[in-house]
Amino acid sequence: MAGLVAVIAQFVDPSKGPGQSGGFQVDPTYFIVLFFAGFLIGGLGHLYKSRTMVTIGVAFVLLATLFLPLALAITR
Repeated sequence: MAGLVAVIAQFVDPSKGPGQSGGFQVDPTYFIVLFFAGFLIGGLGHLYKSRTMVTIGVAFVLLATLFLPLALAITR
């Protein structure tokens, strides 16, 4: 295993990675806050046995991780 890592390390140069391109300059703080708010709301929904709160929590998590970043990537 150590031999394989040494061979692969010869081909990997951190300074030669891909450069950032495009205009996707969105602060990820909004996505992170929405993500954790979804988990909090969903957890409280499970605690209080409220299907509505669980649904809202799942929707927030999906918005933060899938739909909003995808929509921003498509529109830019």
